[in-house]
Amino acid sequence: MKYDVTSRGDDVSNHIARTVVEGLNSHQLEQDPKEPEIVISVGGDGTLLEAFHRHKHRLQNTCFVGVHTGHLGFYADWRPDEADKLVIHIAKTPFQVVEYPLLEVTVRYHDGDSSDRYLALNECTVKTTEGSLVCNVDIKGEEFETFRGDGLCISTPSGSTAYNKALGGAILHPSLASMQISEMASINNRVYRTIGSPLVLPEHHTCLLKPLNDVSMQLTIDHYSLVSKDIASIQCRVADEYVRFARFRPFPFWKRVKESFIGE
Repeated sequence: MKYDVTSRGDDVSNHIARTVVEGLNSHQLEQDPKEPEIVISVGGDGTLLEAFHRHKHRLQNTCFVGVHTGHLGFYADWRPDEADKLVIHIAKTPFQVVEYPLLEVTVRYHDGDSSDRYLALNECTVKTTEGSLVCNVDIKGEEFETFRGDGLCISTPSGSTAYNKALGGAILHPSLASMQISEMASINNRVYRTIGSPLVLPEHHTCLLKPLNDVSMQLTIDHYSLVSKDIASIQCRVADEYVRFARFRPFPFWKRVKESFIGE
């Protein structure tokens, strides 16, 4: 089996990453950064996001597993003291593959010809570099509302516990093929009105954002940022691709939610 290891870069993460590499090599597994069958992320959820984007061109052939060296993560579920155990599992144990939906973001530009396509594991956010965001929101090809406010967050189910939750969005089980739209400080008065609640859209629905004010748009795709004044529209939908996680033991999502936000 071919593998790769991504580290957050701090001393603790680098030490664990070296331990994993030495252990897997001792079991005659081959480290291959270009075509790994499994990627071990050592750090936090942000480190796994980086690993995902590094290998997003081969999602059908790559699985991810995370070791957290900081706070408990939703993607990184192995503890540092379990690194040796994880090595044995990877080398000796057939693993279950769990697939979670991703967000497809298509950005089209005013020239009418060019577009860019992105995949998000957590979310896409849409803001402006100055003032409020003003944009039409179409859902499934029909005009839904004109949004005015700080911005919008479109999240995957697995990303619903991140920025989306901070905005008052719902926590969705990551197996649900859907996306969620949450508002950032929308303007609501007698003149302007938005729905004011998070929206959960199924996989066969699309959300199209069409900016109305002539300002630079600021998009984030997970931890990547894009600023442009030439954006004509942003289309979001549940992607055809999935992220694949290697599961060697049960991964109780609601227990993880409780541990992360409520405590024992």
